[in-house]
Amino acid sequence: MIEISFLDFLRDLANPHLDFLARAVGISVLAAIVCGVIGCYVVLRGMAFIGDAVSHAVFPGLAIAFALQSSVLVGGAVAGVVVALLIAAFSQRRHVRTDSIIGIFFAAAFALGMVIISRTDGYSASLTSFLFGSLTGVSRTDIIVAASVCALVIAIVIAFGPQLNTTCLDRETARAMGLPVFALDIILYLCVTAAVVISVSTIGNILVLALLITPAATARLLTANLTTMMWLSALIGALASFLGLYLGWAIDLPAGATIVLTLTVIFLSAWAIHPLLGARKGTSATLSDAPHPTPRKESASS
Repeated sequence: MIEISFLDFLRDLANPHLDFLARAVGISVLAAIVCGVIGCYVVLRGMAFIGDAVSHAVFPGLAIAFALQSSVLVGGAVAGVVVALLIAAFSQRRHVRTDSIIGIFFAAAFALGMVIISRTDGYSASLTSFLFGSLTGVSRTDIIVAASVCALVIAIVIAFGPQLNTTCLDRETARAMGLPVFALDIILYLCVTAAVVISVSTIGNILVLALLITPAATARLLTANLTTMMWLSALIGALASFLGLYLGWAIDLPAGATIVLTLTVIFLSAWAIHPLLGARKGTSATLSDAPHPTPRKESASS
């Protein structure tokens, strides 16, 4: 039963004695925005597994940062970048499928994180915080870092959007057009890593995949235009994060769980009304609606 009204929740957000709540809302909304934008590429490329892999890959960095009493955002970012680069490099070879490479690296990274955290004082409490998130663990520095990362990722998407769109459409065509597919893969993996790292502190390591996938999948049901899909995905994620935090605060439930359940309800609602909208036109139509580079024509020699 809801014990706190929505108006009371808004008052609590303005209460200086509960400033951690406002910070939790802030970082949740920022994480939802960046996950919503990057999640569109993840969904369209069928890369849901990479989001799961990165969320596990950042774990050793979080554990090391906790042991050294330094910023978990920085620690998670470093670990995620290292694993993302390794996955991108190994994925260029055709001998082993990309999903197998991802599975190997994320399992190894998560195991390494478990070893590190088990050797650290406060093992049980810190493990729970990493896996399921913590409302009280968000600092002002985390908010600044998250806002900076969010702005950087969106700037990257704007700058490299046409190339990323083409790579999503057809990797072999992108190679034939002379696009740096390997570099674009690295850019995308690093953006996914950034989105995951700033999401872990609130929603937790286990549930972060939902914030990356569910808003984008929901938006995909509602539009066949990639740009509109990104806007909708970010909006859906931000709205679900805010409502989920309210429900978690009002009913005294884990914030990460209520955010994910709110996202799921929104997705199921979109799924129900989707046939009425007639929005779905197929993956290729979605990507073709987005601008992408065209190959340069060779000039005829005289």
